Amino acid sequence: MAGDLERRRDDVEPAPGGGSTELGELIGRLAGDDEMDRETRGRLLGRLARLLGQGARRAGAAGIARGRLLADLLVEAAPHIPIRDLETLSRHHHGLAGEDLADNVVRVAGHATTGVGAAGGALAAVEFAAPPLLLTAPAQIAAETLVVAAIEVKMIAELHEVYGVRVQGTGTARGAAFVTAWARQRGVNPLEGGTFTSALGSAAKATLRKRMMRTFGRHMTTMGPLLTGAAAGAALNRAATRALAAKVRQDLRGTAPSPPPLPGGPPR
Repeated sequence: MAGDLERRRDDVEPAPGGGSTELGELIGRLAGDDEMDRETRGRLLGRLARLLGQGARRAGAAGIARGRLLADLLVEAAPHIPIRDLETLSRHHHGLAGEDLADNVVRVAGHATTGVGAAGGALAAVEFAAPPLLLTAPAQIAAETLVVAAIEVKMIAELHEVYGVRVQGTGTARGAAFVTAWARQRGVNPLEGGTFTSALGSAAKATLRKRMMRTFGRHMTTMGPLLTGAAAGAALNRAATRALAAKVRQDLRGTAPSPPPLPGGPPR
């Protein structure tokens, strides 16, 4: 996977301003490591929350309340999310293909968002027991929101690979296309999009901000006392990821190209 990430970075356009580079790489790492243990995930979430807290103070309350900060950060992080091509996916999933491979991609993504919900809920339980630390809770929820969104963006992109719906363009442009697909909960139709660019239109930005705020609101459940927040966050994340996958897969089945004819057989 490290090799995939390095190849991906070669195709990334420079992000505006260098301050968000660490944030983007941290979100990408949390989204891309399928085997990350809970302790490491919790530690990286804590680091991300601290960075987000610093950025939130600069952005001001208005930018956070309208979801502008979270939306901008997800777009900037998208090129850092390691997306596997079909050959790599099949190799990582023991030679599976088609619907079986898609099932596995969704299962892994569900496990990852479940793990983020559990880790975020556990951190929130500690803060709930120590009121002075509760001031950091909004940044922690923002961190969980961004990572879950990034995992689901990765899932959507890899489902496009499984179903043969290729999205062309630079890493940044493709990232913007898949972020938009996540916000709309739809697959990308290359025939409708023409040439993809890294700039989202005003309508796409508004949709993304609304989706980020809905996801942020869902993660408020992690603020429950003791470990009730961890259980609630894990369950809600898993259910939401599966529901999103079902919508996108249904969409992709309608836009996927027909498979090539078998050698020596009649055309399909």
